[in-house]
Amino acid sequence: MDLAKLRNIGIAAHIDAGKTTTTERVLFYAKKIHRMGEVDSGSATMDWMLQERERGITITSAATTVGWKDCRINIIDTPGHVDFTIEVERALKVLDGAVVIFCAVGGVQPQSETVWHQADRYHIPRIAFINKMDRVGADFERVIDMMSSRLPQFPVPVQIPWGAEQGFVGVIDLVGWRAIRWKDETLGAEYVIGDIPVKLIPQAKRWRQHLVDKASEAEDTIIEDYMAGQKSESATLRRALRKLTLANKIVPVLCGSALKNKGVQPLLDAVLEYLPSPLEVPSVKGHDPEDEEKIVVREPSPDVPFSALVFKLTYSQHMGPLAFTRVYSGRVERGQTIRGFPGGKRSRATKLLLVHSNHFEEVPKLEAGEIGLIAGLRHVTTGSTLADQKHPIVYELMRFPEPVIHQSIEPHTQADEAKLGKSLAILELEDPTFKVRSDPETGQLLVSGMGELHLEILVDRLQREFRVPVRTGKPQVSYRETVTQKVEHSTTFSRLIGQKTHYAGVTLRLEPYNKGKDIKIHLPQELPREFLDAIRQSLNDSFGAGSMLGYPITNVRVTVTGVDYREDEASDIAFKAAASQAFTKAYQKASPALLEPIMDVEVITPEEYMGDVLADISTRRGKIEEVESIKEHKLINGFVPLAASFGYATALRSLTQGRASFAMHFSHYALLPEELRKKLFDYLI
Repeated sequence: MDLAKLRNIGIAAHIDAGKTTTTERVLFYAKKIHRMGEVDSGSATMDWMLQERERGITITSAATTVGWKDCRINIIDTPGHVDFTIEVERALKVLDGAVVIFCAVGGVQPQSETVWHQADRYHIPRIAFINKMDRVGADFERVIDMMSSRLPQFPVPVQIPWGAEQGFVGVIDLVGWRAIRWKDETLGAEYVIGDIPVKLIPQAKRWRQHLVDKASEAEDTIIEDYMAGQKSESATLRRALRKLTLANKIVPVLCGSALKNKGVQPLLDAVLEYLPSPLEVPSVKGHDPEDEEKIVVREPSPDVPFSALVFKLTYSQHMGPLAFTRVYSGRVERGQTIRGFPGGKRSRATKLLLVHSNHFEEVPKLEAGEIGLIAGLRHVTTGSTLADQKHPIVYELMRFPEPVIHQSIEPHTQADEAKLGKSLAILELEDPTFKVRSDPETGQLLVSGMGELHLEILVDRLQREFRVPVRTGKPQVSYRETVTQKVEHSTTFSRLIGQKTHYAGVTLRLEPYNKGKDIKIHLPQELPREFLDAIRQSLNDSFGAGSMLGYPITNVRVTVTGVDYREDEASDIAFKAAASQAFTKAYQKASPALLEPIMDVEVITPEEYMGDVLADISTRRGKIEEVESIKEHKLINGFVPLAASFGYATALRSLTQGRASFAMHFSHYALLPEELRKKLFDYLI
């Protein structure tokens, strides 16, 4: 396989921007499917889960492969709902490029902004597709302005729309200087290329100049052509735009209407023209399993030692756990024994599979640059590194957000208890943002997730997919604990265990901290490493449950300011105990407080309902940040505590006769007001 002709891309966006519809058209025009499915009718190829088809939303990222021209494109279609943002996170971790889709009416919405910043974190080049140009209220230039003001990269339209709303017929290609119009009778499979309509030439010239100005930063010949009064060749412009896109300086912007079958083929061309192959992304760096300071680099070639990253796990009743894997270097063959890190345990790859939605094709090997499934791997989780036995490497581990909501769960009958436990273990393996724990005081089984919809879907899967009837309690907020004062405390641990005295003294300072990381630990460097590790582990364990109500502790900095130890009596047991006791005492003296999760909410509502919507947000202890006009609609941005947001979808539908839409995602933690803290204590204790 020629790696230069391979593209690994993700399609991501805010919910309802049209990701799955666009992917469906891509599959149709690339001749992967012979009939276009529709999200609204529950027939979309990539939305294969029952819950996805019933609700018309994408819940789990689905992968497929298509051929376009002489290239191969691996595509991952990701969810747009914030509750399933982890699906986007882990897909972006292993992709080389992304297509981010924006709604021509909604523009840069909260989840599309979240996706954008996730892509920034992994330095992923991307192109943008402004979809739904046929909708009432579609405004191409407004979306470009929103991208310019809210996103760090410079948006460069390579197309502009030919018409809008009901009058949308095609696009103006600014690079090729031509007009493209799709034939409705062929479902968009055929299109006509012609001259730009005279009335659109002034607008097209203005946007082309915008494009040329930016492209000239990468190609000197463009400036020379301009000075000589000549028009730069299309190939020169594309080469310049590609350089700037791969450097993450610009984002080429295209437009169309996937539902009306307009604009998809040029989008596929743009994937080939502007997004990188595996050869054009930086070589992947990891470290030696025995020495974290020793950097190991793997080239994207099938002729070097094998290495790969597991970015998702799914469970098959017939094949057991299946690991979605991106191969970064070398190749893995069926039956080969490989090692998984952390841990370094060996497993045998019993089957290798390429995937198309929920259909699998068995293959004899997977090579560098490919994305596929590996069956038979044990002891691996999401984020595990796979490596050749003789040439180990460990890639950076994935980090997952902590759940913000939980509810109790129990089987209908005692006979189903074991089956429930096994089913929950599978769901927890598949989804790192889903947690299962037992309440130590009540003995209740608690499940935690990223939102109401997240838990609702997982409970539905338990009952229908795993056939375990369950009862659930009401969703509850997962609060956090923190400290509000700076405190220092010393503890000495001295105890005779067996025939040896274990001795250690730890002095630590606890203080509020809210800069970047949730938790910050500073340790003295003069201690031997095993004692430092013991203190760090003890402190990390202490953060798991605060002494107020047992919620995790966050926004705290711990500095170990002093240690006392004797060479012959020091031990990791003693340092663990001393650190734990010092932390507990300091925490109790530092005026602990409760934090509640605050959600960022965006509502798009017809103007006549704005007063009711604002009043409802206010009654939910919400805070309005901004109100923006979009033709006959209002865009409301604000913050609402998670505890006051339950049932918001139903309330908003009722207030606006179903004509408003909203998006809500976790923003930050804030101190719980004193009167609510007292109510919560009375309720829980």
